Amino acid sequence: MLNHAFLGTNDIEKSRSFYDATMGALGHAGHPLPHGTVYRSDESSFIVAKPADGQAANVGNGGTMGFKAKSYAEVDAWHAAGLANGGTDEGAPGVRPKSPGRMYGAYLRDPDGHKICAFAPNDGSE
Repeated sequence: MLNHAFLGTNDIEKSRSFYDATMGALGHAGHPLPHGTVYRSDESSFIVAKPADGQAANVGNGGTMGFKAKSYAEVDAWHAAGLANGGTDEGAPGVRPKSPGRMYGAYLRDPDGHKICAFAPNDGSE
């Protein structure tokens, strides 16, 4: 459905460290750009970079960027990598009863304050 998603950053190196760790936990390597970093899958790209208009990046109220995880362990690794690389907790890993299919997920704020999450399908153990 999506071609790409873009989040602005005010500190390329801090965001690169955070997203290299969190996206790496989901199996996606970062590729440096002059103004940020791109993470690609077969279907889409996720870009974290300086805003094109030259203005400071800021956080959108109510927006969340969600990433697919293959397993509960991958969600756990993603969350731990984020906390270890400048992110803050917005919701520890666990089953989300109100999500479609009672998926397992976790939430973080990146170093610029953007809310992100990773979710894996419920494996039936909960």
